[in-house]
Amino acid sequence: MADPKGFLNHGREVARTRPVAERVKDWSEVYVPGSLLPIISKQASRCMDCGIPFCHNGCPLGNLIPEWNDYAYREDWAAASERLHATNNFPEFTGRLCPAPCESACVLGINQPAVTIKNVEVSIIDKAWETGDVAPQAPERLSGKTVAVIGSGPAGLAAAQQLTRAGHTVAVYERADRVGGLLRYGIPEFKMEKRHINRRIEQMRAEGTRFRTGIEIGRDLKATDLKKRYDAVVLAVGATTARDLPVPGRDLKGIYQAMEYLPLANKVQEGDYVTAPISAEGKHVVVIGGGDTGADCVGTAHRQGAASVTQLEIMPRPGDERNAVAQPWPTFPMLYKVTSAHEEGGERVYSVSTTHFEGDEDGNVQWLHLSEVEFVDGRLTPKPGTERRIPAQLVTLAMGFTGTDRDNGLVEQFGLELDERGNIARDADFQTNVPGVFVAGDAGRGQSLIVWAIAEGRSAARGVDRHLTGASDLPAPIRPTDRALMV
Repeated sequence: MADPKGFLNHGREVARTRPVAERVKDWSEVYVPGSLLPIISKQASRCMDCGIPFCHNGCPLGNLIPEWNDYAYREDWAAASERLHATNNFPEFTGRLCPAPCESACVLGINQPAVTIKNVEVSIIDKAWETGDVAPQAPERLSGKTVAVIGSGPAGLAAAQQLTRAGHTVAVYERADRVGGLLRYGIPEFKMEKRHINRRIEQMRAEGTRFRTGIEIGRDLKATDLKKRYDAVVLAVGATTARDLPVPGRDLKGIYQAMEYLPLANKVQEGDYVTAPISAEGKHVVVIGGGDTGADCVGTAHRQGAASVTQLEIMPRPGDERNAVAQPWPTFPMLYKVTSAHEEGGERVYSVSTTHFEGDEDGNVQWLHLSEVEFVDGRLTPKPGTERRIPAQLVTLAMGFTGTDRDNGLVEQFGLELDERGNIARDADFQTNVPGVFVAGDAGRGQSLIVWAIAEGRSAARGVDRHLTGASDLPAPIRPTDRALMV
């Protein structure tokens, strides 16, 4: 513990964001470049080196948070990077995208603002890239075994990197035209610039991982043919079946799933389009869904020049502070969150449900009709007399996902069993009912956070390694049945 009084001498200070008027005109990350490093040593000193660091429980990766906080306080960036990478393959991703359940479990957070763990993490990894402390780790020898990883999101990339470093020959198959999964096309550029993915992929290539894009297993290549080519297969295909909204008018033009809308904006940044084929420019935009994906749609609409942006959520507005009875420390509380996208404008409406859409004579959506809802006998019920309509010329549905894709035939071709929630079933080693076929990430867990995806990828890699060699020294931070620390 470098500074025993750090948490007494310094208050919580987070990364500064660029002015709203400036950042909505571009797609760069919202934070002021270089603003963290001058303050991060003091912020790291607030870590109390607790006897029982509950931040470890909050994070499924088991990150060694007090250790790298101490190194960051001392500005020993090389040691901090080593401790950070000991449990996390991609801290530059989690440091930007994770909602930080570790901070919710911080012991200091019982009666003070928690340590800025996420900011310390991203400072360490950015400094490591700057100083050359992130280098390829090619295996000393090859095992002679081959593994196919289907999907290049965080779970697939983590599994691939672990297995490559263990000496196996790994090929990652991605149905999109670029590597990264939702990191590439689901996360807007203003939340994470894609250069962070690109340089990590180059590291993995240098280690020996092979990437094959534009190939959808199940359609372009039969799953059974793939299995014959490899000694093991890891399914990291995500939970990409979006929840729909079956109300009258849903078939009107201008209503899209979030993952139909967001990737096109990212493709503009990649240079594929001059302007997005689906754009919010000059339109009244309604985003249905109050989570992070909804916020991504809000921020994207702002940058495209929307006339107005309204975000709807069926649940009541969360509280500003933790409810000590309903959501006690160290669980992850559901709090009212103002993201960078919300700072940029728009209206947020809670406790409302869409009843139907109304269009013009050409079949384009123009209005969204809604009513307020309340809990009656434990069920959300419309409140009579609260019906109204709001202008809606572009509607995005960001209501979550219900399971893995069944349309491409992958599940049926492999002959995979599903659990009661529609996820791909697996055993304690992350192996499916088909020997040699493993599953990691949202495809087996259901929709979850990036830290859980990376933890799943690392744990599934251990299962694959044991299957191929009879034993494994790879770490497995979680079991398939583990869940977040919640009430």
